[in-house]
Amino acid sequence: MEQYKKDFIDFMIDSHVLKFGDFILKSGRRSPFFMNAGLYQSGSQLIKLGEFYARAIHAVYGLDFDILFGPAYKGIPLAVATTIAISKLYGRDVRYCANRKEIKDHGDKGILLGSKLHDGDRVVIIEDVTTSGASMEETVPILRAQADVDILGLMVSLNRQEVGQGGELSALDEIKEKYGFSTHAIVTMQEVVEHLTHPAQGKSLIDSRTRKAIDEYYREYGVKH
Repeated sequence: MEQYKKDFIDFMIDSHVLKFGDFILKSGRRSPFFMNAGLYQSGSQLIKLGEFYARAIHAVYGLDFDILFGPAYKGIPLAVATTIAISKLYGRDVRYCANRKEIKDHGDKGILLGSKLHDGDRVVIIEDVTTSGASMEETVPILRAQADVDILGLMVSLNRQEVGQGGELSALDEIKEKYGFSTHAIVTMQEVVEHLTHPAQGKSLIDSRTRKAIDEYYREYGVKH
């Protein structure tokens, strides 16, 4: 596992963004772990977060794209922080764009924040995590209604590696199959469990009880291949 992935896992834990316990997800599933990107709240956290996303996006998509699109609401600060980080780390000035939940009918009218979209723009979508893929059902039509854009792919923080709405493929694989663009995560839940069960140094954060709950969860909801 690359060092930046290990550092990102530690960063999620230190920021209390990734937690272990007993959680009811939006999907209704009962999960032994939960990630909430809304808990990145300070300037120093957002700087680091943007740099982790920038490194992952650079590793997967390079820098040959025009727009980083963050779906409302959590995707907005992610897109802003990451465009800043891409400029700082790689000297590439990409534009950011996001959507409003409601169309504004006065002043700067429309559904978009940040850059306008133009025909031919190459777009990378950025989100925190996707469990069911339902957010793309809103995001993709918004993007394609604004201009004839080329969606290169999606980058999320964590691939939960559980089945999506169809009950067979993961949510990220369902998105890839349905919309035809690639999907990636900074880290997978398998990498998280591996790193926190057998850390190179320090105390293990996943004990036998938590590991058992995670294994049981994946027996029920994990991708079966």
